[in-house]
Formats: sequence, C-alpha cells, structure tokens
Amino acid sequence: MSVVCFGEALIDFLSDGKTPESFTKFAGGAPANVAVAVAKHGVNASFCGMLGKDMFGEFLHQELQAHNVNTKHCLFTDKSKTALAFVSLDQSGERSFSFYRPPAADLLFRVDDFDTEMFHTHTVIHVCSNSLTESNIYKSTIHALIQAKKHGLTTSFDMNLRLNLWSSLNHTIERLWHVISLSDVIKLASEELAFLNKHSHPEQNEDVTIAAILGANVKCLIITDGANDIRYFTNSSRGHISPPIVKAVDTTAAGDAFIGGLIAQLVRNNNKSKLSDNTFIKDAILYASKCGAFAVQKKGAFSSLPASSDIATIE
Repeated sequence: MSVVCFGEALIDFLSDGKTPESFTKFAGGAPANVAVAVAKHGVNASFCGMLGKDMFGEFLHQELQAHNVNTKHCLFTDKSKTALAFVSLDQSGERSFSFYRPPAADLLFRVDDFDTEMFHTHTVIHVCSNSLTESNIYKSTIHALIQAKKHGLTTSFDMNLRLNLWSSLNHTIERLWHVISLSDVIKLASEELAFLNKHSHPEQNEDVTIAAILGANVKCLIITDGANDIRYFTNSSRGHISPPIVKAVDTTAAGDAFIGGLIAQLVRNNNKSKLSDNTFIKDAILYASKCGAFAVQKKGAFSSLPASSDIATIE
C-alpha cells in the first residue's frame, strides 16, 4: 500500500522577518511536502515530478530521499530551472508568497514522461492545483488522474490555490472542476470554497457548490478554516471538528501536513472502503488536524512535518 504525489517540488526561501530581510533555503512544494508527510507516518510514499538539473534540483532530490520518499519517478531537465518561492510571514505566521515560476522545471513534465508501472504499484495518487496553471502540465495531471482511476487508485486533491501562479483566470474554474470530477478525496480551504462558489454559482450560497462537488462522485470533501472548525461532507454524513489550539509560527506546510496525515490514515485502514465510514472519517480528520497543528509550530516545510509519534504531543 503506497502513495504517489505528483506535481511540483520547489525551494522555499523563508524570511527571518528582520530589517534588512534575509532568507533561508528550505525544501518545499505542496505535493513534495505531502509525500514527505506520508513517509514520516511510516507509509510508503513516492514523488513524481520534474526537477531542474541545477543545485536546487539536486538539493530537493537529496532531501526527498533523506526523508524516505521514493524518487524513482522523479526526473531532471536542463531545459528550465527549479522553481523558487520567497515566503514572508506576518506576526501570526501567515504567509505571503513571491514565486519565480514560470518558467520552471516542474511545468515541463509531459504525459510521455509517466512510467506506467507507477499506476500499478501505488494505491493513492495526490495532486494540487499548481500543476494546472499551464496547458501541458494540466494535461499531464489529468492523464495521471484518469490512469489512476482506470487502475483503481484512490485520488486525492488539495486545491492549494495560488492565483499569482496563473497568467490568467480564463481556464482556472474549468480545470479545477475537471480535477474535482476525478477526485475521491478533496480538501479546500474556506477561501478556496468561496472562490469556487463565486465563479461557479455566483448567485447562490456555498451549499450549492458543496452539493455540486459531492454530485461529481467525490466521496469526501473537507473544508479547513485556519484555527476555526473543520467541516466535512460525504454522501451519507456531514459534521465539524475543532482543531487543536496552538500558537502558529509558520503556516507554510499546515495544509500539507493535514492532508498527508489523512492519506496515511486512509492507507493504514483499508483505503477507499473507509471513505463511507463516518466514524473513520471523523477520527482521521481529528488525527490530520493534529498533524497540521504540529506543523505550524515549526519553521520550514519538510522539517515541520510530524511523525506518528509526534501526534501524541498534541492535545
């Protein structure tokens, strides 16, 4: 039972918040973070994506391997550099991003670059919207999800929407709904649900968009809202869970820690059949919320992600 995360790995340059400002290099990128998060829970995890053949790509490759992530499906290119993100934090640890992408190596992964074996040797595939921003990488993402469905994998989508990565919003909603229609598990932040609702059902409330998501054969929809209650929806139940209260230092990897913990629990507990089990869903979301709470108390991405033993420290 193993998980493959497809998409970008990049360098987060994290601000020290001082004047003059300086930045420290951390390995990051949402799908790469999730792969590390899953691996830290003792579940087999792979990363699939394209890195630049440069010092940053080599650093990311080494960091993934150092965190027990399988990099067999991780490729290199000399046609573009590894993406960079400069991250500034406010006093509550909330982030603002400046991306050096495009161009970037992760956008160059093509349909023909997939090893078909990948779809036979994993049980879950995870993606986010950063691999939808340009036409070719969008096609690669959709191909991966269609192949995953064909081979019986559980599909996971954390929207992780970064509008400043999109050159225009002409295709954003269409592409988001395409991925939603191919996903079993979806995590949205509350502001992402609001964005989806505004551009899909502008005259109606968010319940209409939630119903549309569930109507697209999604088995479990989770909506996070920072320190506020987490809402969840399945076709047979709905509810909310209060996350742990902690002091946030850096929220960079909070969502990735959350979805990584959730996926790990899903794999440990017989995968897809548990998505209709209300007790399991509640327990898995509570566990995932503790993963997110642990991550926000440390700086960086890979370095902040918890192992199973760390969750016992979160009340």
